[in-house]
Amino acid sequence: MNAYDEYMRGIVQPMRQELVDAGFTELTTADEVNEFMATTKGVSVVVINSVCGCAAGLARPAVREAISEVKPDHLVTVFAGQDREATETMRGYFEEVPPSSPSIAILRDGQLEYFIPRSQIEGFPMEQIRDHLEGVLKQACGQ
Repeated sequence: MNAYDEYMRGIVQPMRQELVDAGFTELTTADEVNEFMATTKGVSVVVINSVCGCAAGLARPAVREAISEVKPDHLVTVFAGQDREATETMRGYFEEVPPSSPSIAILRDGQLEYFIPRSQIEGFPMEQIRDHLEGVLKQACGQ
């Protein structure tokens, strides 16, 4: 690992930890993504995390609050710009939507059921994003 990569890993660690502390499993390799997608059953929330301000101030807080109200079966995350192979592999499972980060995918049995792109995160109040995701999760989880 070169000095730049090591520096960036240190910078993004708190951004990763924020979701891990909320119960998310990080998928950092293509193999981890493929294994998860091949075996997952039920409702999953996939957060495509990023270093941008809208991830820090909007997406991650909204997701943390929404999942405290509605518990999906699985919580996973990939980090765009950091774990490139894992992110590209995950995006390959829902190619019908353009890549965007941060973004939130709701999957049922590994199939895309709903997608919240960056364009529905950036510029919106955190509470609106939270309520949007919570509503989608309630419907997906049958609550």
